[in-house]
Amino acid sequence: MIRPDLRDWLGRHSEPLVAGAILLAGIWVLLRGGWFFGVLGGLAALVGASLLIGALRRMAFRRDIASPGVVEVDEGAIRYYGAQMLGGEIGLNDLVEIRLLSLNGHAHWRLRNQQGEALLIPTDAAGAEGLAHAFTALPDLDMGTVTAGLQMLSSGRATMRTVWMRRI
Repeated sequence: MIRPDLRDWLGRHSEPLVAGAILLAGIWVLLRGGWFFGVLGGLAALVGASLLIGALRRMAFRRDIASPGVVEVDEGAIRYYGAQMLGGEIGLNDLVEIRLLSLNGHAHWRLRNQQGEALLIPTDAAGAEGLAHAFTALPDLDMGTVTAGLQMLSSGRATMRTVWMRRI
């Protein structure tokens, strides 16, 4: 009943659409008048706005799967099971640096731990969108910087960008 391309678009953008609907519903209630509806609508609008900001930042992590391998985030560890490249595991507590770099025209995450070991993960591997949730647990990480780095790499304006380093 719904066109396949429209269904796919709605599936990819469902999180920001729901957050936008919460924001608009909060504004509508806010404008109903009275202090009670003003407070209730204002709170709903704040929740909707914060959800919308987070959803828009996470959208940069969602890409069509074009690289072999699978990313898994489980119990404070990031694992990459590579089909052509070497895979590996790195703990979030051991992580000291996150870089985005372009190799052979494909964007990759380069995660480095305290021992100097690095793990390369294609940004378009299956499960790579789960890295957005894992990265939010890191201290002093700015998701806006990460999103900007992803956009710069995908547009070809940069070949490498450090998006986070642990302060010692």
